[in-house]
Amino acid sequence: MPVSMTALADDLAAESAELRAILAPLDHHGWARDTPAEGWTIADQVSHLAYFDDVALQSATDPEAFRAELERIETEGGVNPDAVAARFRDLSGGELLRWFDLSRERLIDAFRGLDPGLRVPWFGPPMSAASSLTARIMETWAHGQDVADALGMVREPSARLRHVAHIGVGARAFSYALHGRELPAAPIRVELDAPDGSLWTWGPEDAADRITGTALDFALLITQRRHRDDLALVVTGPAAEEWVAIGQAFAGEPGTGREPGLFVGGSA
Repeated sequence: MPVSMTALADDLAAESAELRAILAPLDHHGWARDTPAEGWTIADQVSHLAYFDDVALQSATDPEAFRAELERIETEGGVNPDAVAARFRDLSGGELLRWFDLSRERLIDAFRGLDPGLRVPWFGPPMSAASSLTARIMETWAHGQDVADALGMVREPSARLRHVAHIGVGARAFSYALHGRELPAAPIRVELDAPDGSLWTWGPEDAADRITGTALDFALLITQRRHRDDLALVVTGPAAEEWVAIGQAFAGEPGTGREPGLFVGGSA
């Protein structure tokens, strides 16, 4: 089935609206609350999303300018998410929310009209426009999880988790490259119980290496929002075991993840 940019844009809009509903009631103290990401507040999570929305829009609409900026960043040592967060800590919660709203609206409007196969540059291998938009869904969900965790909230899993899982599975080779390891030849079968009770699958049905469990638990694992020990995933085979130890759905340097025991259960 062809990829629909309209459907992806609609899902990103829905994910954005869910996060915005959490953010809108926050006062100054709420925006300043620490999240599980070390050194990052809720405000930092939102500035991160807004900043990289602007960058993703540039990569798709003005790739030459993006490449020039990327060259400058790499000359200075590479992208540093902590430094990006520090740049915007003088903004109020209201200012951050307005920035997020505007950047997200521009991004969604622009990507709706793109060819899903258009190749766009990024902070790693180039990707299709469809994958870039899927990555924004994944990022919004993952950073939204940090916000929800900071506030002690439990979010209802949705069908949009499929995007998170899909990009996580697709990033397996990238995860190995980040760690300077060779990708094993062994394929991996991923079978996830979707929120609606259906089954989502990737990889050969007869693969010996397997990961099974809920879509939520896999999404939490592959975005490094939970340690594997705090999830109920069943991992079988050496290739699968190695992947769950290093896997990440997001670009950038290898993530540090979460300490075991910080959360007990996939949705807590």
